[in-house]
Amino acid sequence: MSGESGSTPPNRSIPGRPLRGLVLAAGAGRRLGRGPKALLRRDDGPTLVESVVLALLEGGCQDVTVVTGPRGEEVASALAGCDRVAIAFNPDWSSGMGSSLRRGLQAIGPGPDVMVTPVDRPGICAAEVARLIAAHRPGAITAAAHRDSEGRLRRGHPVLFDASWTSHAAAAAHGDVGARDLLEAHRSLVDLIDCSDLDDGADVDVPADLHRLRAAVRRRR
Repeated sequence: MSGESGSTPPNRSIPGRPLRGLVLAAGAGRRLGRGPKALLRRDDGPTLVESVVLALLEGGCQDVTVVTGPRGEEVASALAGCDRVAIAFNPDWSSGMGSSLRRGLQAIGPGPDVMVTPVDRPGICAAEVARLIAAHRPGAITAAAHRDSEGRLRRGHPVLFDASWTSHAAAAAHGDVGARDLLEAHRSLVDLIDCSDLDDGADVDVPADLHRLRAAVRRRR
């Protein structure tokens, strides 16, 4: 995988604290009707999983773990050109995103802070990742937020978990909930960072959402 520049991205994480990226890419994309979302392409550009991984790496994550499911070998192949990506296959992918979050956090292990995002977020960019890292408070959880059509700020992705929270996030994950229950239960420790100027926060879920792949590219030009 090649980035916009050939240089190694800077490490913008908190000094002395490792920061790992985690991309949840194990879904089958059934509602999309065209296979795993990770393998979607932006016209003739990179796959969606490449784009999201690149945003995390260029934004300041030291490396990225990608959790795969159906057609996992194809997803891994799309990332073969990047030497700072680890692949973690989730054999229980059909049970929902919760098992993928647990699998990814187990693969990373205790110690580092972890920035988590599902793969179906075409608008994520390096500037958004860097903004979350810069705003992060040790001991807290930092989440990107985006304004809806009525101007209300809504929590979204990525979410940066302090190392002290990763085991709790893994324990709380179930079904398609992921860490949502944990974040709701500890709202006072979740810092929302407005990234509306960088990303609209939309995902790709059904065929009608495919235009968001092109829209994300236009916003970055």
